[in-house]
Amino acid sequence: MAISADIIITNAHVLTMDDENPLAEAIAVRGNRISFVGTPEGAALLHGSQTRIINAGGATLLPGLIDSHYHLLLGSLHLDDIQLHGLTAFAQVADRVRSYVASHPETEWLVGYGMPYGLAPDGGELTRAHLDSLVPDRPLLLTAFDGHTAFANTRALELGGAMRGYDCGPNSEIVLGADGLANGELREPGAFGPLRALLPKPDAVRKRALLKLGLAEAAQYGITSIHNMDGNMERLMLYQSSEQAGELTVRVYVPFDITPATERDQITEALAMRSAATGRLVRAGAVKFFMDGVVEGYTGLLLDGYAEQPNRFGEANFTPEQFNELATEADRLGLQIFVHAIGDLAVRRTLDGFEAAQHINGKRDSRHRVEHIELIHADDLPRFAELGVLASMQPYHAPIPPDYGSVWCGRVGPQRWERSFAWRSVLDAGARMAFGSDWPVVSQNPLIGLGVAVNRTAWQPGMRSQAVTLAEALAAYTTGAAYAEFEERRKGMIRVGMLADLALLDRDMSAMPSTELNHTRVALTMCDGRIVYEG
Repeated sequence: MAISADIIITNAHVLTMDDENPLAEAIAVRGNRISFVGTPEGAALLHGSQTRIINAGGATLLPGLIDSHYHLLLGSLHLDDIQLHGLTAFAQVADRVRSYVASHPETEWLVGYGMPYGLAPDGGELTRAHLDSLVPDRPLLLTAFDGHTAFANTRALELGGAMRGYDCGPNSEIVLGADGLANGELREPGAFGPLRALLPKPDAVRKRALLKLGLAEAAQYGITSIHNMDGNMERLMLYQSSEQAGELTVRVYVPFDITPATERDQITEALAMRSAATGRLVRAGAVKFFMDGVVEGYTGLLLDGYAEQPNRFGEANFTPEQFNELATEADRLGLQIFVHAIGDLAVRRTLDGFEAAQHINGKRDSRHRVEHIELIHADDLPRFAELGVLASMQPYHAPIPPDYGSVWCGRVGPQRWERSFAWRSVLDAGARMAFGSDWPVVSQNPLIGLGVAVNRTAWQPGMRSQAVTLAEALAAYTTGAAYAEFEERRKGMIRVGMLADLALLDRDMSAMPSTELNHTRVALTMCDGRIVYEG
């Protein structure tokens, strides 16, 4: 007699992402595994006295969605900050800041996150004078949505010792005004890090509470796995502690951060993290580099000058020799490598480093990854397939027409738009692709990302749109993302024996236009056989 299921989901449009069995109408779960995929009649044979039956009402059931570029703790801690995402005018920023100030009279440092670029009230650059008009007597630090630029008022600059500038290190800048004093814009962590170091730290109880809020948000969007893009042993232990307490509701892949100050022998900490990750939901075994910054702050590394400042190319955080040496050592140790690379020269140097590691260590199934790839030169497209390198990209980062006046579009210029966020070109060149959000940079909702990827239109007449099909976009959030972390045999599709990570939508995806994707909601999320969200 068949063993009864714990949960049966029936009357569903099941997109299994399994090429051998692409569609089904019902599935069954026992423990943390999928035990049946097929018809409602077949699933009914597994109905026992304790089985919960969920009628999907014809809605789409997907494998749990995997966000391949995410900042779990960082995003969660920012939930306490002034929320500035999506604002379109300085007046809105002013209202949001003043409201927060009024409701937090005892808060010493006022911190905002999600600040858009280009919102100065006079159409120029945002300066400390603008922020002083909002808060003159307490330090105010507003971080841009991408986390690579901060804007500070005079009091914050004074407390941080930044008024006359200081040595920021590579690819960072305290922007100075004509008077030789800081104008309030701080580009990259080398510039704003000393100010952030002064911020009060949440205690362990508050940190845990904020982490639970971030996890709850992920669960309501059908996210069951994340590839965390920052990490160390302390952070790994925090996630494992959350798992042990039964609070962790996603699978977390945690890398070890490598900075320009990292010594070669320190990379072995990533091995220690891999050994320490003993739970079911938390894994390690990767390292993370930042090759460059971002286009918005002129810190993305470009082959040709910025359209607005042709003599400016951006900088790299690592010299080619330094990156090649550290990447080769990480590769030798059997670690996967993630590299933030925004500009086309940053992408090229990253691929050069991976090629150098293969030349020295030999070719293996390393699945090294380039993260973001906002610009790419045509000559580098075939190198992904040739080197076995994965493209990890974030659809919702792309500016959406007709907003051609965006800071990003203006920085690169129309001559580079066709090879910007080039998802179609990357796929056509034979690369494997994984999608994510980079939360908290943009919304972590994968259905928004799907909609952007599928519905993108050409930025100019005659230009390639770079859109992908719905099947390709879904694969990038499921099977492709699972492959990108060596987990394709355990998750990313709905198949008997696979982990019971599932996302049930509130409608049938096949029966609606693609323009409705970002209006679709998740009705139920299951991670490791446990329902972690039910709307």
